[in-house]
Amino acid sequence: MRITFSSPQAEFECIQAAWLQRVEETARRGVFVGGTEVAQFEEAFANYAHVPHAIGVGNGTDALYLALKSLGIGPGDEVITAANTFIATVEAIHHTGAKPVLVDCDPATYLLQLEQVRASCTQATKAIIPVHLYGQMVEMDKLNALAAERGIAVIEDSAQAAGARYQGKPAGSWGELGCFSFYPDKNLGALGDGGAVVTVSDERAASLRKLRNHGGTTRYEHDLPGFNSRLDTIQAMALALKLDYLDEWSRHRRQAAKWYSEYLRDAASLQLPAQRDEESHVYHLYVVRTEAAQRDKLKKHLQKRGILTAIQYPTPVHLTPAFAHLGYGPGDFPEAERAAGEILSLPMHIGMGEEQAAYVAEAVKEIAGRVLA
Repeated sequence: MRITFSSPQAEFECIQAAWLQRVEETARRGVFVGGTEVAQFEEAFANYAHVPHAIGVGNGTDALYLALKSLGIGPGDEVITAANTFIATVEAIHHTGAKPVLVDCDPATYLLQLEQVRASCTQATKAIIPVHLYGQMVEMDKLNALAAERGIAVIEDSAQAAGARYQGKPAGSWGELGCFSFYPDKNLGALGDGGAVVTVSDERAASLRKLRNHGGTTRYEHDLPGFNSRLDTIQAMALALKLDYLDEWSRHRRQAAKWYSEYLRDAASLQLPAQRDEESHVYHLYVVRTEAAQRDKLKKHLQKRGILTAIQYPTPVHLTPAFAHLGYGPGDFPEAERAAGEILSLPMHIGMGEEQAAYVAEAVKEIAGRVLA
């Protein structure tokens, strides 16, 4: 048996006929940038996120960067985020000229430690970017209360959490701004690149619509220095079709996670994912953990059995050459560093059935036999 790590192909099969028909109609009209397709997806995604505005952009990194720019964040400001995020979160902060301030993660959920966030706030802190890592949402009620006490904006990095809900509220709707990536392997993935920012703020939405389009909403009218970061029309059509399936796909991912957890319950040396409640986790990734020496052996063993896995992420941001200038060093974020050496993401996608989950689990248990230290 061969089991892929992700399967955007399976999602494409669900929308193939309708999408190809829409692409042909668009090609005949000759409207390849903007148009009603983008506006219709933005409206549908805003409704899904329970907010008034969704602004499509070129990718998830641009979503974060433009969200920060819409708040006027720049040199002299500080923005707090997680040390164990994908580097794009920190890149977005860096390119505004603001200083990224990192915090460690919880050893069970891998989400940012709220007490460290509190301790890291200064007069220069203008925003906090909680990362809903692996598809599980941060406890946003607690984080929002912390931020509100200090007048700090919250920008949700929801790149891995489309479809997740915490206390009934969708990912992206808790903060002043919520940022999404539609990279093909995301829970809501395009057939290329794409992203979006959602917001409750009319002011932020107006600013973002200008920032993404050379500083204006009307051709050749430029109210501010902007950027070229528009959601592609053909991608918007694919996303609109996939959005109708998202809740169904989220349920399937949670079921696949239950199969894994059931079949792996007696794998003594594994730490399985910690789930707060069902809807707050949509399992973009199913991440297990074992001793560092055993992790690499396990990954190689699974590959020989035809099972593709991944490590998200092998190096915490503060230990990358790109962000050495922040002045952090080994030992500054011990939980993030320890996790980077011990985590392994198992296959997770809508094509996973119980037979596949059982096969992966049995292969894992052939190696994971000792108790986790």
